[in-house]
Amino acid sequence: MVSVGRFFSNGSAVGGLIIFTIILVLTLLADIVAPEGNGNALEESLSPPSLRHPFGTDELGRDIFGRVLHGARISLSIGFVARTISVVLGLILGVLAGYAGGRVDSVIMRLADVTFAFPTLLLLIAVTSVVHAGVVPLFIALGVVGWAGMARVVRGIVMSVKRREFVQAAKTAGAGHFVLIVRHILPEVMSPLIVVYTLGLGMTIMAESSLSFLGLGIQPPTPSWGKMISSGIAFMRTAPWLTFFPGLFLTLTICSLNMIGDGIRDMFDPRGKVRFRSRI
Repeated sequence: MVSVGRFFSNGSAVGGLIIFTIILVLTLLADIVAPEGNGNALEESLSPPSLRHPFGTDELGRDIFGRVLHGARISLSIGFVARTISVVLGLILGVLAGYAGGRVDSVIMRLADVTFAFPTLLLLIAVTSVVHAGVVPLFIALGVVGWAGMARVVRGIVMSVKRREFVQAAKTAGAGHFVLIVRHILPEVMSPLIVVYTLGLGMTIMAESSLSFLGLGIQPPTPSWGKMISSGIAFMRTAPWLTFFPGLFLTLTICSLNMIGDGIRDMFDPRGKVRFRSRI
């Protein structure tokens, strides 16, 4: 049974929601809060944090605070879209595997096993290396790699639900496969779907940052947390703020999303029955 009050009684979940809301609001207002985020001022290169530049400037004199906020747009948008793609793919394939069973189930689950057999980052590198770097390839790569965990969760739920009395009664009454799936099975899947989506969102953002860090994701001059951290490594001793602040926002975002996901899981499933294995 869903209990919203259980979520708000969870201090960790509420804290995560507050942190993520602040980051999201700053991201949406980036053009107002930090309008000079992409401007160059070489005379101010590698300036330490100050009132004018709260997070300092990079080697080209660009304001780190503005670039962090503009980079958040990229990381969050890719995270949400890619996670949506993987969840939709996992939902469709999981329903097919669980409902059809037999050979269809065997083929889909073997594909999932193949996906699980490769280290996540290595598989992402392999996918992105065959396409040009950019936002759309990242959507595709992260979405395709992350479907297997969702498919396993959905498959198990569908296999359990389709044997229940109300589904069998609807089938006996003449309901077709489409009606059975949409009206009787999918509603039972939605709660775990929301939980898995939220818990995997932080991992998707981390995966995007990892690819950008390696130069396989978003390319300069477009700001990205992973690329900003990578570019700042050369200045770790002289200008540590180049890596500290993008890394701080990345850490806060992932931690807050994980805390929100834990709260949503407890809200839908207080006994902790929802478990899943996710690649990203």
